[in-house]
Amino acid sequence: MDAADQARIIASEEAMYGPFFGSLGVTAAMIFTAAGSAYGTAKSGTGIASMAVARPDLVMKAIIPVVMAGIVAIYGLVVAVIVSGKLGNGGKDYTINMGFSQFAAGLVCGLCGLGAGYAIGIAGEAGVRALSQQPRIFVGMILILIFAEVLGLYGMIVALIMGAS
Repeated sequence: MDAADQARIIASEEAMYGPFFGSLGVTAAMIFTAAGSAYGTAKSGTGIASMAVARPDLVMKAIIPVVMAGIVAIYGLVVAVIVSGKLGNGGKDYTINMGFSQFAAGLVCGLCGLGAGYAIGIAGEAGVRALSQQPRIFVGMILILIFAEVLGLYGMIVALIMGAS
């Protein structure tokens, strides 16, 4: 490899469009986690509304899936704020590799949050409907929701590790 090839490699790593990909990571983290959170809230909310007709005394217990769905969006917010704080001008201080890494981090967090929101919504709706018929199912519903929620948490952890570069 001669000096011209090395100069081309260095120039490509110092591309000015590196921050664009980092910004896409911020965007992906927020959009996908917010979409998952919104779906989980809407799906669980419809279950709560139909359950509340027969058992209005259980509404406060049934609100838990909605709260857990909202937490998924907070995961995306945390990753978006941390990654956006590391954005810089393209060049020697912010390489294309950093931009790609932060883009991937945003996608990991966002898509894991999207999946977690869907799981919380579906399990939450079924759980609150079952809760209206059998209040002893409450602990089982909570455990199922915790396992759905932790998928988003795993995505946030991996995103923070990936975006730390």
